[in-house]
Amino acid sequence: MFILLLLVTLLISLAVSVAVMKAFSKPLNAILYRIIADAISAAWLKYLKFAILVVGVSSGVRVREFEKYITPSRWDKDAKVVEFTLERWVLELYQTAIETLQGIAWMLLVFFMFALVAYVIVRIAEARLGEQAKK
Repeated sequence: MFILLLLVTLLISLAVSVAVMKAFSKPLNAILYRIIADAISAAWLKYLKFAILVVGVSSGVRVREFEKYITPSRWDKDAKVVEFTLERWVLELYQTAIETLQGIAWMLLVFFMFALVAYVIVRIAEARLGEQAKK
């Protein structure tokens, strides 16, 4: 049962990550092209897509949390291994989806903060070039 839970959480986190990656692909491409405006923006887009997958899966599959299903608590001598029930499955699958989205959201927030700073720098540089062209 433990292996099945691990496999299902992996598949859910992968599916959620792919869905988010597809949803943000065009906006990320537009932002990168605007900031970089070079062929290298395509390489950065591929890297960001890969990062979304890695962050999503690593956030969604919480291997440390799954230890409770195979080993009892070390601190309690009367502790037992947590049993798999339908409620436990639903909770674990819900946590997988939420943790996946949360990890990706933090990664994208950091990216968008840096992209905003880069965008402001690009706009300032363009304004200065425009002023110099008028002279």
